[in-house]
Amino acid sequence: MTVDTDIRTQDPREPLDRLLRELRSKADGLPEREAARRRVVYGPNELSRRRRRNWLRDLLRQFTHPLALLLWLAAALALFSGTTVLACAIVAVIVLNAGLAFFQEQQAERAVEALAAYLPARAVVLRDGHRTVVEARDLVPGDVLVIEEGDRVSADARLLSGAVEVDLSTLNGESLPAFRSADLTDVDGQLLDARDLVFSGTNCTGGAATAVVFATGMRTELGRIAALSQRVDRDDSPLERQVKRVAWLIAAVAIGAGIAFLPLGALVAGLPLPDAVNFSIGLLVANVPEGLLPTITLALAVGVRVLARGGAVVKRLSAVETLGSTTVICTDKTGTLTQNRMRVTDIWTPAGVVELDTGEPVTPGVRALTAAVAACSHAEYDPAAPDAATGDPTEVALLRAVAGLGSDVAASSRDAGRLCQFHFDPALRLMSTVDSVAGERLVHVKGAPEEALARTTLITDPDGTSRPMTEADRADVSSVIAGYAAHGLRLLAVARRTLDPGTPLPDRREDAETDLALLGVVAMFDPPRPEVADAVARCHTAGIRLIVVTGDHPLTAAEIARGVGIARADTTVLTGADLEAMSEKDLDALLRRGEELVFARSSPEVKLRIADALRAQGNVVAMTGDGVNDAPALRRADIGVAMGVSGTDVAREASTMVLTDDNFATVVTAVEAGRRVYDNVRKFIVYIFAHATPEVVPFLVFALSGGAIPLPLTVLQILAIDLGTETLPALALGREPAEPGLMHRPPRRHTDGVIDRRMLGRAWGLLGGISALLVLAGFFVTLLAGGWHLGAPTGPGSPLHEVWLQATTMSFLGIVACQIGTAFASRTRLASLRAIGPFSNRLLLWGIAFEVAFAAALVTVPWLRDLFGTALPPVSHLALLPLFPVLVWGADELWRRRARARD
Repeated sequence: MTVDTDIRTQDPREPLDRLLRELRSKADGLPEREAARRRVVYGPNELSRRRRRNWLRDLLRQFTHPLALLLWLAAALALFSGTTVLACAIVAVIVLNAGLAFFQEQQAERAVEALAAYLPARAVVLRDGHRTVVEARDLVPGDVLVIEEGDRVSADARLLSGAVEVDLSTLNGESLPAFRSADLTDVDGQLLDARDLVFSGTNCTGGAATAVVFATGMRTELGRIAALSQRVDRDDSPLERQVKRVAWLIAAVAIGAGIAFLPLGALVAGLPLPDAVNFSIGLLVANVPEGLLPTITLALAVGVRVLARGGAVVKRLSAVETLGSTTVICTDKTGTLTQNRMRVTDIWTPAGVVELDTGEPVTPGVRALTAAVAACSHAEYDPAAPDAATGDPTEVALLRAVAGLGSDVAASSRDAGRLCQFHFDPALRLMSTVDSVAGERLVHVKGAPEEALARTTLITDPDGTSRPMTEADRADVSSVIAGYAAHGLRLLAVARRTLDPGTPLPDRREDAETDLALLGVVAMFDPPRPEVADAVARCHTAGIRLIVVTGDHPLTAAEIARGVGIARADTTVLTGADLEAMSEKDLDALLRRGEELVFARSSPEVKLRIADALRAQGNVVAMTGDGVNDAPALRRADIGVAMGVSGTDVAREASTMVLTDDNFATVVTAVEAGRRVYDNVRKFIVYIFAHATPEVVPFLVFALSGGAIPLPLTVLQILAIDLGTETLPALALGREPAEPGLMHRPPRRHTDGVIDRRMLGRAWGLLGGISALLVLAGFFVTLLAGGWHLGAPTGPGSPLHEVWLQATTMSFLGIVACQIGTAFASRTRLASLRAIGPFSNRLLLWGIAFEVAFAAALVTVPWLRDLFGTALPPVSHLALLPLFPVLVWGADELWRRRARARD
């Protein structure tokens, strides 16, 4: 077979045999080598970017946030007062800060986009006649897709066999699924309405089918309309919105202070107008934490990367913050609390328990059960290649067990005899097929024992014949089921029904799944993940409530929950039926008690109802799920967590976070990471805010003295501090390891602000106040030692001008020294520095080394000295500087010690 570059795909509704001929394909798919050649011709199955990001708009946005507007005002005042050099310096700071913020924002967005590599879209195709999993980008025209419930359709295709329900809302906006069948050929009307076509970007919500691809990439309907990813704009996280509100508050305070102190300096203190204007400019600049917004963005992006490396792919930055405030985790059981490595432990039939893997001949009754299991399945298992099995882990385990009992489990045999099927219904918890077996038409059913028993009227004897089920039989079966479930085993009942000759095939599952004959019960064990018990304990110490919501038997769910530490002997266990009979008031009262719960035999609607009730009570809810019908609950929860391994594409798209290992412990690790990121944001806010006080107080001293005391600090030196020495340590605090006790405190309320009074008191009052006193002490020591007295002139040309330069340099270096103490103090909220180790954050040490080198350069490099107005103070005065960080950190250490004792 050779590729034809003129393959025509304009009309996929032409007769199927002609379409296959023009696509140079056939029902069993393409050869692998032919598919590789077509990939070269047609390129990857991807949507190219047609609408580029408006980089200019994004960059301009950095010039108009409140803190930038505040600096623009300061530059305008400087220009108005005739201080052109200062105005230019402030504009340079605005440009530099905007560039830094823009760059970090783009880096953060690229970090989130790059996470797509962790979860490439995949498709199942027929290659060389065998089912093969390939990346969706490798699909080519002529490929034969295998589409099943939960799959995302990755190319435009024409159905060859079967029928599916598909969600077309991404293309036509309609919320109801559309039915598509290979038997419903349409040649008129719009292409999207053709009932035998499926399209890229849509999701299969039910059924199974095969389809031949006729368009890929930009040739698809989705490609012609637009890529969804290009329509999604970046939303600010709640944290970023809070910080912006704080920024506006800071701007208002700074402008108010500048306006208030301008007449105070000019009229009350008697300052000349230029000095009063410079004073107001200094207040504005000193109140602007220039690095705040880019630092927060970078901290969130770092959190996303850390989570991805740990197995949790977060799809947007805001989720990192939300994770930290999670109060309730509603978790599934299978594959999340357990290993999803199903193993059949027992097969019970009315004649007794079947011995597995003995090689002994089986009775006709057991043979009927194994045949039903092999027929009623979508998985593929080859005993000669057990590691190559594909499909649901439960079905693979069932096929492995019945293959050991001599049953034919070949997919080709199963598909050849299948007449119709009714896919697994999460609400009914049943699946059934109608198969032709040795001239008979049999309905094979497997599913939840109680659902199967409710539809069972017969029971199968060892010879394979059926007789009416008595009440004693029903009681015996129920006792067996309860015994298995009490040991934490997962159970499936298997039943069948023989259709009368000549009757039409049932077109409704209600007609097929009735008057069944019970063949037996299969018990399976899925061991708990060994790391889950520790993760559950961490949730308990962190004040996070756990609720198990599963479709399994109540006894099985309760046993597994007890085994991992979620449930106790007196834990309430409810079924979906119990919940349906419960009023909203009763459900609210149950959930308000705050205890762990187990909801068994739960439908997706139950998950949605639980999520709604918990959120209405003010909880921040993380909900796990993997199925198509879990999507509404995943969307409704604050954090929807989908399974990356066993989860469907629909669930993954509806979620906020995807677990690449399907592990509950990863959810807890993600919550811890969210808390750590939020804590680190508060740490560098404390660090940044603490330096506002020693920057503002010198200007107040200058103004209140009426100019008798010269300015202890210049505006250019403030800019050098805020943008030069401060930035790298602040960024390093965003990478701070988790503080001891992080998971031993209750979740923060989602309504709590990122900045509170206690935090401001510590930053502005304690750390900032002590820093201001030390900085002024260093200034006056240098000034007085040089012969200055109150009121003595220090301007250019005066004898004391050099002394004043040394004194302002001492103030500048004093703030830098205090920054070092503040950086170490800010590393913890309450814990002592010894608890985390003074040298455990190497990035902070490098940041401090940089700020020391930068400050030294401003004092020693001639052209920098001239630009920033610095002069080297006497060595004896410089010797005082190493005391400053010790005093700042020591005072805060004593305050935290007292706070620990109080809390």
